[in-house]
Amino acid sequence: MVLSSPSLYTLQRSRNSEKEEKAISNPNYRANDRIRSREVRLIGAEGENHGVVSIEDARRIAEEASLDLVEVAPNAEPPVCRVMDLGKFIYQRKKKEREARRAQTKIEVKEVRLRPKTSEGHIVFKADDARRWLTKGNKVKVRIQFRGREMHYPEIALGVLRDFAERLQDVSIVEYQPSREGRSMLMILAPDKGDK
Repeated sequence: MVLSSPSLYTLQRSRNSEKEEKAISNPNYRANDRIRSREVRLIGAEGENHGVVSIEDARRIAEEASLDLVEVAPNAEPPVCRVMDLGKFIYQRKKKEREARRAQTKIEVKEVRLRPKTSEGHIVFKADDARRWLTKGNKVKVRIQFRGREMHYPEIALGVLRDFAERLQDVSIVEYQPSREGRSMLMILAPDKGDK
């Protein structure tokens, strides 16, 4: 007897959909008959505090208001429940999460690679790219890669980095001073927010 297994495509698709639907907060609330505690601290539909009441009384109050009894703080002692419209509450929470995601600013770090013997024309070209990225709000990592005996003359690379920073001083600040890391020297420039 041969059992058919789900295809790799199906597994990947289900994993991708799980990642996409993952919310910032936990949308799984216990409501109405799913609440297991005998007593709860009840908050009414208008925000009034009813104190600690039995679960039957809390359900009755929610039924009279034609709303749901929702457990909002399950780890409290006793759990805190609120009388509200659960569907409307979940909708509003998802809407806030979408707005928060939209409002997040993602700062990218772009990289410029140079050599100690990079020509002036090439430096001007790379500085123009860096200027464009900095004005868009991205950070720029400037890396000078050493080869062979170039490692014995770090002052040349330091001069190139300082010159690069001076070319961009009107749109950037040096966030990370030039430092040597293995066979390279790097510096990070961040957008200058003082102009805005």
